[in-house]
Formats: sequence, C-alpha cells, structure tokens
Amino acid sequence: MDLCLSGGRVIDPRRGLDAEADVLVQDGRVARIGAGIAGGVGPEVRVIDLRGMWVLPGLIDLHTHLREPGHEYKEDIATGTRAAAAGGFTAVCAMPNTTPPNDTRAVTELIVQRARQVGVVRVYPVGAISKGLAGETLAEMGELKEAGCVAVSDDGRPVMNAELMRRAMEYARTFDLTIVQHCEDLSLSAGGAMNEGPVSTRAGIRAQPASAESAMVARDIELCALTGVRYHVAHVSSADSVRLIREAKARGLPVTCEVTPHHLTLTDEACARYDTAAKCNPPLRSAADIEALRGALADGTVDAVATDHAPHSAVEKEVEFEQAAFGMIGLETAVPLVLELVRAGRLSPADFVTRLSAGPARVFGLPGGSLADGAPADITVVDPDAAWTCESQTLRSRSHNSPFFGRPLRGRAALTIVGGCIVYSGERQA
Repeated sequence: MDLCLSGGRVIDPRRGLDAEADVLVQDGRVARIGAGIAGGVGPEVRVIDLRGMWVLPGLIDLHTHLREPGHEYKEDIATGTRAAAAGGFTAVCAMPNTTPPNDTRAVTELIVQRARQVGVVRVYPVGAISKGLAGETLAEMGELKEAGCVAVSDDGRPVMNAELMRRAMEYARTFDLTIVQHCEDLSLSAGGAMNEGPVSTRAGIRAQPASAESAMVARDIELCALTGVRYHVAHVSSADSVRLIREAKARGLPVTCEVTPHHLTLTDEACARYDTAAKCNPPLRSAADIEALRGALADGTVDAVATDHAPHSAVEKEVEFEQAAFGMIGLETAVPLVLELVRAGRLSPADFVTRLSAGPARVFGLPGGSLADGAPADITVVDPDAAWTCESQTLRSRSHNSPFFGRPLRGRAALTIVGGCIVYSGERQA
C-alpha cells in the first residue's frame, strides 16, 4: 500500500529541507514532498499522522556485527536486522569477522542471500582485507566486490604489516573500494583491557594507551597519501587521532572516520566497577577525549556515527573483566544517545541527520542519505521526545551486553520504512 507521512518535520540536509510537510510514498519510492498532500490522496493511500515527529532519510550504520555465519548464538541476520529496524536504521554494513571470515566470494554471497531471505533492512557486506583476517596474504578484493562487498576491513584486527597495508590500499583503489582500519598498534596496546590512565591504575586493570590508536592512524595516513586510496578510520576514540584526521583532511587526503555513540557518551570511569558490558575496543577514553570527539563530530571532522554493534552472549561477558570479550550492542540506543548532543546544543538536527544518514552513505558510496524525488523510500521517523528506559527485555537483539540498561533515554525510532514497506512500528504508531 502507498503511504502518506503527514505533518512531520521533514529534515533532509541534502535537499536543504527542514520544514513541516507531507511525504508521499508510491510504488516504494519517494513521489513528492510538500504541504497539504494528505488532503488530496485517495483511499488507496494510507495516511499516517506524524505531527511532532521527525521524518528523515533512512539511517545507515557503517559498522554492524551480525555474527552470521558462525556465531548465530550471539546474533544472526534476522535478529540483527530487526534490532537495526527498531533503532531506526534502514541499512547496515556487516563486518567480516565471522566464522569463516568474509574473505571469499562464497561467504559474501551467503550473507547477501540470507539478508534477502530473512533481513528486514538492507545489508551491505564488508569484505576482509586479508585471508582469514590474519594480516599475511591479501584477500581477492575484486571477487569480494563483484559478490556485493562495499568496503574491505580486517575489523577487530589491525593490519600491522605496513607493506601489506600499502599493497592492500593499492589493490583496493583498483577496485574503487574503501579501506576500513581498526587502528591499534598491538605492540603498544599489548593486550590491555581498558584505557591507560588514572582509572586503570586505581582499578588494577591491564591497560592500553590512546597512542596505540593514534600511532596506527598516523602510519596509515601516510600510506593513504602514498596510494590515494579512500581510507576510513573505524570507531575513532582519542583526541590525538582526531587531530591527525583533521590535519589529513586539511591536506586534501581522502580520509574519513566514524565515532560510536558509546565513545561520545561514556568515559573509562564506566570500567571502574569492572562492568564487562563497558569493555570495548578501542576502549572508553577520558573526558578530554570525549570532548574532542564531540567537537570533531560537530565540525565535520568525524563523518559518521556508527554503532559498532557487537553482540556477545553471557558466556563471553559474565567472566573476569580482563577475560571478557570486547564490545557492546548499540543499534537500538544510538538515536537517543546522539540526540543528547542535539538537546545539549552540540549538534543541530541537520547535523544529526547528516552524521547518521548522508555522511555514512557518502563514505562508502551507498544509495540513500536523502529523500530525493524518485529515490527508494528508505525513511526513518524519530519521536525526539519519547521517554523510555533501556531494558534488556525490550530490545530486539539476541544478546544483551549493553552498559545502558537502566538508563533513562529520550528519543527513539517511531517508524522505519525500507523500500516503502514498514519494517518497524513503535508503540505510538498505528
């Protein structure tokens, strides 16, 4: 059925649009945006009253771990995409550290096929840089792209060998692929379980310095300058990394980066109580790092907000802090956490949309990011004032490793539409 989304605040920075309007969706595409459309449609069009809500281009997550194939007990494509839809995301990029890793055409095709069968949002696979994510031999990037990969990364593992990374960049540029790096110098991080600083000292937890990230960022920026590849820093977390990325952009290099909601929200104090849900990699940093990240998000140095949704079961998390797996779920809490910055005056509503939709689309060259006439109707409706408390029993993800349980939140997705079909409808929505 065709839809008319009536009376909402339509925000689309790429169209220069921020106004109360109606959005007409016909045959799965955006047909028209304007005032008074709802009054002229026939009974074949479902009119949905969205007064008080924001109507946005579909949100896109550049960094999601769907865990399929191999770790379906943590998450799979069906549960992960349902969580994405509940969080307001119409598309996610699936990272390659599955079992087996997504380093061959066969694995990519499996992910694409499963997404078509059971996924409720669009799934864009990210292929591996190296075979087995081992950092020793390059994967066949040409075949990965032909099979559907939109970028390449050994995410979860840095490419430590500089020569291999140089060749990977040259190879990726040949196929017009973005290189995505988990920036961590393993000789500096040395197995640290949290950020190095006063908190780790008091807690007695083995730690890694922020320079473990920034040293790798610095190396790779020079390799980017050498090769000309599009280079993307995953989950940037430190002030020094932000400075290096800002300088690289000033040099005109094709460098982009993303930040997670948890790195914008929590400091390393969250680890002081040995809460394994707060253990992630890169680790939560200091208040000064958070301030630098927020400033970089506002001024455009940070191109996108990405969740790094990393589901784990109790088996991996309910253990000693240093033994616990890194990562937390994030698809369903991203919108309210970033809206906290909007309410604080650190981001405008247009910035919010850009960093969660148009920015991610641009970084990987994905469809979407705008409600352009004739574009597929991938639309996110956000209720910016919805008050709720994050609880494990209300989330769609199969795993429950979140440090935000019990936290009062404000704002959430009310409606998620993919290709003109409603894939998630919140409580306020008929």
